[in-house]
Amino acid sequence: MGLSWKERVFLALLGVAAASGLTMLILILVKATSVFLPADTKFGIVFDAGSSHTSLFVYQWPANKEKDTGVVSQALTCQIEGPGISSYASDPTQAGESLKSCLEEAVALIPQTQHQETPTFLGATAGMRLLSQKNSSQARDILAAVSQTLSKSPVDFWGAKILDGQDEGAFGWITINYVLGMFLKYSSGQWILPEEGMLVGALDLGGASTQISFVPRGPILDESTQATFRLYGANYTVYTHSYLCFGRDQVLRRLLVELAQNSSVARVRHPCYHSGYQATVPLAPLYESPCIHTKDSLNITQNLTVEGLGNPGNCVAALRSLFNFSSCKGQADCAFNGVYQPPVHGQFYAFSNFYYTFHFLNLTSRQPLNIVNDTVWKFCQKPWKLVEASYPGQERWLRDYCASGLYILVLLLEGYGFSEETWPNIQFQKQASGVDIGWTLGFMLNLTGMVPAEALTEWRAQSYSIWMAAVVFAVLTLVGVLGAAAVQLFWTED
Repeated sequence: MGLSWKERVFLALLGVAAASGLTMLILILVKATSVFLPADTKFGIVFDAGSSHTSLFVYQWPANKEKDTGVVSQALTCQIEGPGISSYASDPTQAGESLKSCLEEAVALIPQTQHQETPTFLGATAGMRLLSQKNSSQARDILAAVSQTLSKSPVDFWGAKILDGQDEGAFGWITINYVLGMFLKYSSGQWILPEEGMLVGALDLGGASTQISFVPRGPILDESTQATFRLYGANYTVYTHSYLCFGRDQVLRRLLVELAQNSSVARVRHPCYHSGYQATVPLAPLYESPCIHTKDSLNITQNLTVEGLGNPGNCVAALRSLFNFSSCKGQADCAFNGVYQPPVHGQFYAFSNFYYTFHFLNLTSRQPLNIVNDTVWKFCQKPWKLVEASYPGQERWLRDYCASGLYILVLLLEGYGFSEETWPNIQFQKQASGVDIGWTLGFMLNLTGMVPAEALTEWRAQSYSIWMAAVVFAVLTLVGVLGAAAVQLFWTED
């Protein structure tokens, strides 16, 4: 006896379901190709503990590296309230407490599952270098206090230490060249090493020190001024030097004390302060810095009356007295204070107080040197009452912009050896490509060479057309099965 119509339809639907299902499996298993999913994002936290304030930066990079170095970007910046940590010498625990609010903001940004693998580092610069010279036990107590705070956080605390000046300068150089794409560029969907181009020099003016870093035209003859790096598979050799006590704040202190020591009475006529300016300042706090040397004839317990003269010519002469230019006489490759420096070469980015001072004076548009010089001198010659009226709400630093502007000119031209011809090579910038310029990003780039890389995750995947075909056969399989079930359940035969 032959099959009934119900049985024929039932078997046909099962056949369709089986064939479709088998075809779908073949497409999935045989036609699949290996694909690599993007690696997880890694994070790192760096505290920049400067002489006048502390900043926190959060950086991120894909877990897989490009030639052993992470492709790093800035994810967060947070300014810590209060002064630099060196100011907490009398109460070190407050140095640690001051970091908590920004640290909490950073931790909230990073996924909780990654807290324990987020390297966190605090680097203290010239303010703590000076405190360490003055009172090493106080410096150690402050580092211990901030370490205690950071070690209690859920992130992976790598340590807190005082950076030497060479590291600060060299890492700043790395930062600028990285964000300008001198090390690595994104092109045609991938990261590539750019063709050898002109690397950019770095000029950093902090509160207590200043740094110059660049690649000279010839060899570096003094190894103590040489820094070497390996980034993205290439080697770099950089000249770098840091001048302690030549940062903006320390120079202003040294200048005031120098004028006081040359005065026979407790009244100083200050050529760098505007005419009409007058103030009374205590002498003792000025001598707390190791940059200041006491003369026996001066009573540092007294107050000092300071009157402004608004005389830029005499101001420049007073600033020059803070340098030892005579120590470089007869030496071709020498800056000041007997320090070796090859001739400046290439483009430079000037940041930190270089930028802040010239930004206030509206001199960050690459104006010619004669315009810059003329602008600073004219500003210095303005009466104090006119300056106060012209810049309301900026009283804190207002009296010092004249001295700062002239100091920058003396430092760059007579100290570092820039000229009217090379002046246009300097750009005064706070950021480059939307990233803050400083040592922290350069440090994180170097640090990522020590953070283990993760391989890309491998998965099996199909092309779009194969995937669509598999979906069609999956639908046919489902229809066949459901159809066969419906025939079996609802088809009745007479």
